[in-house]
Amino acid sequence: MEHEFWHRRWANKEIGFHEGSVNEYLYRHWPELAGKDTGAVLVPLCGKAHDLWWLHDRGHPVIGVELSEIACKDFFEEGEEKAMVQPGEPFTVFRHENLQIWNGDFFQLVPDDLSHVKLVYDRAALIALPPEIRQQYVDHLTAVTPENTRILLITLDYEGSPTSPPFNVSNDEVYELYAEDYQIEHLHTQTLANDHPFAKRKGLQGASESVFRLTRR
Repeated sequence: MEHEFWHRRWANKEIGFHEGSVNEYLYRHWPELAGKDTGAVLVPLCGKAHDLWWLHDRGHPVIGVELSEIACKDFFEEGEEKAMVQPGEPFTVFRHENLQIWNGDFFQLVPDDLSHVKLVYDRAALIALPPEIRQQYVDHLTAVTPENTRILLITLDYEGSPTSPPFNVSNDEVYELYAEDYQIEHLHTQTLANDHPFAKRKGLQGASESVFRLTRR
């Protein structure tokens, strides 16, 4: 998606993808992904997700990457915490203790930025991207993270051809995108009730969310 698309969505508060609470699958499946590891976590395209605070509160240094400056500011304001802001290129860094949000383009990350990161949480990155960009995203994520990186990936699948995110990503596509470089474990799939906020808003039938654990070979 073009940068302007996302800037406009945040400026107009068109952020139906924002959950407003800690994701249930993060709470349920993170312990089996991370175990006792409290190492640094990368959260790509993080928005202002409460999930970052949850990870931080469990002892993880957190690096979120987010294009929208509005999202970065809102995150700390809504969390009632002040952030130190370090302007720079290609990222301006918002920092509170060991929780950071890097404000800029995910595709500007380089391996030196993430040499210490071996855990990734992706709830809203892959499904935010249209099909033609997803392989580029996966390839870049693989290029900038170390070997043996573990990823908790949450996807959304539904019928239709959406023109805006969140997009549908099938389980088969997850294998197509990641199988070359990752061991893939399908942990869970849950059908969304018809009165689920997203399903109801989009008028979807039979939408489902899936959870995967990916381990870099």
